[in-house]
Amino acid sequence: MSGSLGRAAAAALLRWGRGVGSGGLRGPGVRAAGSGGGGASAEQLDALVKKDKVVVFLKGTPEQPQCGFSNAVVQILRLHGVRDYAAYNVLDDPQLRQGVKDYSNWPTIPQVYLNGEFVGGCDILLQMHQNGDLVEELKKLGIRSALLDETEDQNSK
Repeated sequence: MSGSLGRAAAAALLRWGRGVGSGGLRGPGVRAAGSGGGGASAEQLDALVKKDKVVVFLKGTPEQPQCGFSNAVVQILRLHGVRDYAAYNVLDDPQLRQGVKDYSNWPTIPQVYLNGEFVGGCDILLQMHQNGDLVEELKKLGIRSALLDETEDQNSK
């Protein structure tokens, strides 16, 4: 599955993300795991993506993403209240950067894995967020989306 992220959608999401809170983006459970690839063999990458329910390979860290698409992924996870995930900075390790692209057969970073399965990049995660699929996928992992709580709060008023 492929698609392109509309500039307006990306800009709106990024603007929204910057306007909320002024502290670091790392929640209590986010593990900025560094590169950790150490050569990035298929076996090592397989172990990394299966180690945690949610795994993200990005440019930079959740606290300081180094590209707009990585920032968008971090913001989407934050919107849903996903606090417990592993984040690997591909800028720290060129072998990891290329290795994860080869592993997933996906040419770009960021890359998101849920329960060991490759989901896609920023455009796919944004699409899943917009159409409600991300809420359902998180539910399968035992993660309740914070957006459900917001909807319930609004409906009770």
